[in-house]
Amino acid sequence: MAKKFPHSFEVCACRSVSLGEIVNAINVENANTIEEIGNLTDAGTCCKCCISSEDDIGEVKMELYLEQILDKFKDKK
Repeated sequence: MAKKFPHSFEVCACRSVSLGEIVNAINVENANTIEEIGNLTDAGTCCKCCISSEDDIGEVKMELYLEQILDKFKDKK
């Protein structure tokens, strides 16, 4: 995840969830799993394409996945 994304970047298009909302769920609400992020933000609860590249069934692949975000912030805790 070398590219910098603004907190307004939409990670989950189905539920209109931004990177900032996901970061907040991890850092403030202490979400430690994809399921916990989904429970707090609704991200990854619809088509699930935003969870990981393996789950992404879209023709155009997403730029950022929940799995990547969670892994990055787990390393910082």
